[in-house]
Amino acid sequence: MEFSILAQRRRSVRKYECPAPRPQIERILKEAQQAPSWKNMQTTRYYVVDSPETLEAFRAAILPQGNKEKSENAALIVTTFVKDQVGFSEGQPVNDAGNFWGAYDSGLASAYLCLAASNEGFDTLIMGIRDAEAIRKCLSIPGDEQIMAVIAIGKRAEEPAMRPRKPLSEVAKFF
Repeated sequence: MEFSILAQRRRSVRKYECPAPRPQIERILKEAQQAPSWKNMQTTRYYVVDSPETLEAFRAAILPQGNKEKSENAALIVTTFVKDQVGFSEGQPVNDAGNFWGAYDSGLASAYLCLAASNEGFDTLIMGIRDAEAIRKCLSIPGDEQIMAVIAIGKRAEEPAMRPRKPLSEVAKFF
């Protein structure tokens, strides 16, 4: 799909008809791995919750009510990054951003994931409100990984309206 069409079609969907199947999720994650990362370290990790039993338990125990409802009938992908690697040299941050570089790389990978999902005919919703420690325990996520987001992925049940964007003059400065 042409990028400008893909970017226009992508929406944060809050009502799903059905989850993305595992083979498509695997293909989408392989495409997300193409995102640039600091020195190609690829420290973003993905934890896919797609079995009906685990999804129900995960939603019930971990997501707040609003996100529980918004992600119903979708699979879930938890994103993390390995801390203290990206933006570090010999164990020390290379600049004031430190682990923010890991978050930056994780954000790039999440953007690629959302666009790849859209290209495959699926929709996503990035959710930041969650119980990180409950997620860590439920999915056995190691302590050296920073939990970033829970991303719902599935087929949209309704057509969400495009939300307005700020004028370019508010977000970009040219010199």
